[in-house]
Amino acid sequence: MPAAPAPADVLRRIAFLLERSRASTYKVKAFRGAAEAIGSLSDDELTTLASSGKLTSLPGVGTSTASVIEAALRGETPPYLADLEEREGAPLAHGGQELLAQLRGDLHLHSSWSDGGSPINEMVMTAIELGREYIALTDHSPRLTVANGLSPERLRKQLGVLDQIEAVLPDDFRLLRGIEVDILLDGGLDQEDELLGELDVRVASVHSKLRQPAAEMTARMITAIQNPRTTILGHCTGRLVTGGRGTRPQSQFDHRRVFEACRDHQVAVEINSRPERQDPPDELIELALEVGCHFSIDTDAHAPGQLDFLQLGAERAAALGVPAERIITTWPAEQVVAFADKS
Repeated sequence: MPAAPAPADVLRRIAFLLERSRASTYKVKAFRGAAEAIGSLSDDELTTLASSGKLTSLPGVGTSTASVIEAALRGETPPYLADLEEREGAPLAHGGQELLAQLRGDLHLHSSWSDGGSPINEMVMTAIELGREYIALTDHSPRLTVANGLSPERLRKQLGVLDQIEAVLPDDFRLLRGIEVDILLDGGLDQEDELLGELDVRVASVHSKLRQPAAEMTARMITAIQNPRTTILGHCTGRLVTGGRGTRPQSQFDHRRVFEACRDHQVAVEINSRPERQDPPDELIELALEVGCHFSIDTDAHAPGQLDFLQLGAERAAALGVPAERIITTWPAEQVVAFADKS
């Protein structure tokens, strides 16, 4: 009989399921904070605290999380987790399973260094648990102040942190250096060129003036695509189809010209797996496929549980007939890095 999961792992599982269902940040932080608070304590120490009613004396442990810990210590499935598994534990998608099994990595995700909800090591740990072979950390660039974008100084500091994390990672997992860099109004990329050159992957995305006239948006996007630093064109229409932020129409641009530029300049078109984005729309994925583009199926995860959104991107790509060999996230990490290096 397998051993019962540790209390910290039970708390992490609850947070994971809440995140993939896009629950409120407040709820998620309660469980992740409690998991962190008890992470260094043994089951014996936790049992002593529980028997004396002192679990809530630990910073970050409240009444609800204490009851989860107590149930886990008894080897029981906490009712909170059982209910959540029933409501949210099923696969997010039913199609695309064969393609999903071929996806090796994820090249667009965020940590608490910008607007993500968890530290880098938690994102990495979850990616490994989900069977990924690599991820690229792509926190935002400086102009996106609302998302706490990284100045050159902060990005350099982050690269040092990534070196430290990578030193203790399993040999069969790779942590790639990346950025989601804003496409500026003139098509420039929002970070120092020399610093962009130190990264493995650059996701270039439009985040401002999304209703710019079509001719101007087309020129703006093509200029960014022509930049040899650009690896992936992120969520190209900027649309929102559902979710807490409401809906947003897609940006207007010459789709064929933009996708032809992606093809000609070795830039992958992102299939963004976030359920509120579903970007590009189906007809644009079909056009990019016809034009001859490569693709990158990414989660754009802002929390560990959202790394599971990859299922949704795989389902859409498979339904639209995108062949696995045209998807760079089915490739080994070394091949992705080589694709991104256009020097």
